[in-house]
Order: sequence, then C-alpha cells, then structure tokens
Amino acid sequence: MVLPPLIPMIDEAMDSDLVIDMQDVSVRRGTNVLLDQINWRVELDERWVILGKNGAGKTTLLKLASAQMHPSSGTVTLLGDRLGKVDVFDLRPRIGLASAALASRIPPAEHVSDIVVSAGYSVMGRWREAYDDIDHDRARTLLRQWGVERLADRQFGTLSEGERKRVQICRALMTDPELLLLDEPAAGLDLTGREDLLARLSEFAADADAPAMVLVTHHVEEIPRAFTNVMMLRDGSVVREGLLDDQMSEQAIFDTFGVEVYLSKRRGRFFASVA
Repeated sequence: MVLPPLIPMIDEAMDSDLVIDMQDVSVRRGTNVLLDQINWRVELDERWVILGKNGAGKTTLLKLASAQMHPSSGTVTLLGDRLGKVDVFDLRPRIGLASAALASRIPPAEHVSDIVVSAGYSVMGRWREAYDDIDHDRARTLLRQWGVERLADRQFGTLSEGERKRVQICRALMTDPELLLLDEPAAGLDLTGREDLLARLSEFAADADAPAMVLVTHHVEEIPRAFTNVMMLRDGSVVREGLLDDQMSEQAIFDTFGVEVYLSKRRGRFFASVA
C-alpha cells in the first residue's frame, strides 16, 4: 500500500494568538530610511513598550501597527490580515489607537460622551449616527473605569491634559479592540497626572482579558508595571528586543539614546538618571 504524503500540521492556536507579525519591514521616504528591516511579533497576552529618542522610528512603527501606513518593503500582518490584501476600513475598528495626532482632530466643543461613543462608527464627533443603548452603556462603563465618568457632559476643550488622555483611551477601547496602541500617553502630563495614568495603565495591563498592548515612549519612567516586552529603536533600526526585564540595562539605554545613565528598578518601575 502506498501511503499519501504527510501534510504538516499548522498550530492554529498559536497563529490565532499572533497579533502583529512584521517581516523584513522597511519604510523609506525619498532617500530617508524611517525603518530598516524590522522583524517583530506580538502575541495576544503581551504588553510591549517601544522605546527610543525622537526620530527613532517609533511613531512610524505605530502607524504600521494601526494600519495607517503600508511598508515600502516587507510584510505586515495584523490580527491575521496582511496589509495590501485586506480592507483597512474593516481592520481598523479591531485596533484601538490613542495618539496626539488623533486628539488634535477632536473639536474642542465636542462632548466627552460623544467622543467615546462615536468610535463605533470610526468617526470623530457626532453627526447623524444612531447609537443603541448598549453603545451608550459601554461608553459610560469605560468612562467610569478610567475615572472620568463625571466629565461625560463636559466639552473636550475644557478638560485638563490628564483628563483628555483618559478620554482618548476610553475612545480607543470603545470597539473592544484586540490590539491597543498608545502613542506617548503620558506626554505633557504633570507628575500627579502622569502617576495617576500610569497606575491605571498598570492595572489594565495586568488584566488577563485586556487586549494586546503597545505603548510608545522615550522615557523609561513612563513604562507601566505589568508590561512584559520592549523594543528599543535608534535611527530606524532595532537596538534591543525581548523581555523587558532581560533587555533593560544601562548599556541598552546608552546604545538607544547615546547617553550614560544610572538605571534602577523600584516597585516594578524603571527609573533613569544621567550618570
């Protein structure tokens, strides 16, 4: 008897847990190389920090991860769909994004509750959309969870910077995304606002039901507890990548930022001071 050839088995469970898969990804604008040969995989239960100085390529990486940009070369697969072979308008609601660029598009007179609930239609602000009670209930629940429920009827332009950041995160979570991207969420906050936000992000990241998370920053002090992995970028290239506790070192910070520091870890948080 001639047996048929064996067909290799694919581990579908493993594939289903892969949220971001970038292979040999480069982004070029003219003669400028913004990202160079990036290989990156993010699993469903991981919380990543993207660390690097201004101009390192962090925001470009986030644009790829949010399906806002296509690579010049290489492949980007998000939630099982490859960019270039998927309708990004179907993909984007599965990805929550909070960034300064999005915040700048919010009209100052827009009410907080409308900012959050309108994410269900991927629009900025209410127009003629009809929302169900379940949509309003979810928006209220998110506002309560992030400590801004009392601001539901306030206009966005009247909020403090810390309050605006939390409202943006609520909006990013409105569609119950499988991937949450945060572009410098603590930027511009005073000490109290920063620590409040980081405490909330730490608690959220520790929740097993939370989506995969990617947070961009250029300050090690802004890495929340419970984050698991780090990618360090410099001039569009990966300097270090892997488990956060394994990769964070004074040498790694020097290789990434070009400055010598004293690095310490206290109560699950990293802190750096110039040596």
